[in-house]
Amino acid sequence: MNVWTRRVVIGTAAVSMALSVAACGKAGDGAKGGGGDNKTIGLLLPENKTTRYETFDRPLMEAKIKQLCSDCTVKYNNAAQETETQKKQFDALITQGVKVIILDAVDFKATKSWVNQAAKKGVKVIAYDRLAEGNISAYVSYDNEKIGRLQGQALVKALGDKAKDSNVVMINGSPTDPNMPFFKKGAHSVLDKQVKKIAYEQDIPDWSSDEANRKMGAALDSLGKDGFQGVYSGNDGMAGGIITALKQKGVKVPVGGQDAELAGLQRILKGEQAFTIYKQIKPQADSTAEIAVKLLKGGKIDSLTSTKVDSLSGEVKGIPAKLYDAQIVTKDNIASTIIKDKVYKASQICTGDVKKACEAAGIK
Repeated sequence: MNVWTRRVVIGTAAVSMALSVAACGKAGDGAKGGGGDNKTIGLLLPENKTTRYETFDRPLMEAKIKQLCSDCTVKYNNAAQETETQKKQFDALITQGVKVIILDAVDFKATKSWVNQAAKKGVKVIAYDRLAEGNISAYVSYDNEKIGRLQGQALVKALGDKAKDSNVVMINGSPTDPNMPFFKKGAHSVLDKQVKKIAYEQDIPDWSSDEANRKMGAALDSLGKDGFQGVYSGNDGMAGGIITALKQKGVKVPVGGQDAELAGLQRILKGEQAFTIYKQIKPQADSTAEIAVKLLKGGKIDSLTSTKVDSLSGEVKGIPAKLYDAQIVTKDNIASTIIKDKVYKASQICTGDVKKACEAAGIK
């Protein structure tokens, strides 16, 4: 799958070379219970349906780790939304002697036993983006309840003066993602007070755009084409599936997402999607890399973590954490946020049938 995966496979298969390699003291090859102890950082991401992970999170963290520790190595794997796959990847890192693992969990509850076993062996686990269960050493993410509030506020604004009389459909994200209840809680705290009612609500396993499309179809069948005036979507990927379902029935209502994905931004410019939520990934990735390198070298992370959080189960208290803010992005501020921060260039966004929409929005 990638160079590090291949190296692990080769290293495991070539048993006859193990002694000579260990004698050379190369990282990751078993000397003193794992030669990678002080030079190797594990990075496990949950899925590749959401474009941010492979496009931004992984390369940003790898680059920052290399900048901070030129002879450090990153052993990377993506679980493709499979909990059992991620457990095997995690266990393999422990076996290889990796002492710091950055973990973005597929299923946050499933990680408890893995993380606790790792902690007993002196392995530091950093929960990235999603707060995994277990004896975590640090957590880097966003204020996810606030993100939900921003989503709710943006949808209310998109509904305008009709908001009070509007029915809303809520298509939430994956129930195995620990951030989703916070997004949902934040959104409900706004929508429950400022719209007429939530007429239909579903959680979508794996943040699947195909399943979101099917649930939107079910909502249309249940409520009718005129039975709702807006749709809350947990993220941009699902918003794409939702908007496709609406188009098939000739329904045009405000739909909002999250993650500032390229396709979502293009839909916003074309007037198909009302808004997204922009979370600056680089600061999050950089902070995580800094914490990982600091822990690898046995340093303190107090200066890198500005707050503390408890695990969702309440079993682990006072986890050192760094939480970032986010902001609403609409057609009016794509240029001053996404393009200004070099998340995407105008040339990447303004392609094909989006060119005219870019011109109309003053994006060149």
